[in-house]
Amino acid sequence: MNILFLGDVAAVPGRNALTKHLPALKERFAVDCTIVNGENAANGRGITAETAKEIFSVGADVITLGDHTFDQRGVEELLAGNPRIIRPANYPQGSAGRGHTVFTTAAGKRVGVINLQGRVFMRHQVDCPFVKVREMLAQDYRLGDTVDALVIDMHAEATAEKCMMGYACDGKASLVVGTHTHIPTHDARIQPKGTAYLTDAGMCGDYDSSLGMSYESVMPGLLTVGRNKFQPAAGEGTLCGVVVSVGDNGLATSITQVKVGGVLGE
Repeated sequence: MNILFLGDVAAVPGRNALTKHLPALKERFAVDCTIVNGENAANGRGITAETAKEIFSVGADVITLGDHTFDQRGVEELLAGNPRIIRPANYPQGSAGRGHTVFTTAAGKRVGVINLQGRVFMRHQVDCPFVKVREMLAQDYRLGDTVDALVIDMHAEATAEKCMMGYACDGKASLVVGTHTHIPTHDARIQPKGTAYLTDAGMCGDYDSSLGMSYESVMPGLLTVGRNKFQPAAGEGTLCGVVVSVGDNGLATSITQVKVGGVLGE
């Protein structure tokens, strides 16, 4: 089974990159399940019903989110109405939506997806992601039992925190992949117990920018103190992510980073 995970979709360039490149990428790698982080899909902050529909329409099966989950109006209803859109599972009890889901492929394989958010250098006070994932792995997401594959999106700023999530889940997940920092790291590997790991998948967006925001809108805030409104960059987007092949035991047999289109395309 082949699973494709794509990093944070940043505004129009990111959505355009999905439309332009995702169908061919799925065919090239014979992808069975596509997971997309969409937390920056709507003008660089959050997600809307319209942008979620666009992401699904070009081939996503599950959308994960992050610290911008609730930045757009109406997202509570969106999360309640679609179990394939998930926000971090370690948000405090009572938060709208859900933090995990199971997608069944055309071949009948069950792919579990868990979304978590880090706590180091992040703006929200959330529950401990390590305690939360330990509970979920023990109760609901067991490879070869309740699911055939498991992907964990660790949405976090600190690389060390992401590395520790990879360690904590080694042998218990098919893939642990980081999101949030928008810059693809070059450390894709299979860990000793069989879990594929990548510190950050990067973004699907315009890399001729500051993390998807235009240079012109970001620079004033670096030169002066005051209110500064970022604007999304508008150039061609690069699609960034990772493809993982999963064996019958749910563990990874290979991991391949992908960068297609834009200034980073290979």
